[in-house]
Amino acid sequence: QVQLVESGGGLVQPGGSLRLSCTVSGTSLSINTMGWYRQAPGNELELVASITSRGITKYADSVKGRFTISRDNAKYTVNLQMNSLQPEDTAVYFCTAEIRQGNSGAFYLHWGQGTQVTVSS
Repeated sequence: QVQLVESGGGLVQPGGSLRLSCTVSGTSLSINTMGWYRQAPGNELELVASITSRGITKYADSVKGRFTISRDNAKYTVNLQMNSLQPEDTAVYFCTAEIRQGNSGAFYLHWGQGTQVTVSS
């Protein structure tokens, strides 16, 4: 069974930093694109950042220059370094990964349980 477990959320003051981490567990895993989404109360789900297995990254315009996504393919982890945080970054952040178990078949999108990030003074 595949699991994505996130850590690193919390409360931070405006201008501060947080680092989110997500580890994928399971057997015989192949992982394509990994990413982070967020959802604030009353808002739609938003793609924050993504990174392919080759390290190609993509960011939402609202976080460019402030957030950095990275991954460790050997450890099945993806991280999101968030700097210069603002109140509008407050949301539940979800880790995602496109995963295939075994050497053939389709990749499926898996989600973590979410971690709360609150930016407030």
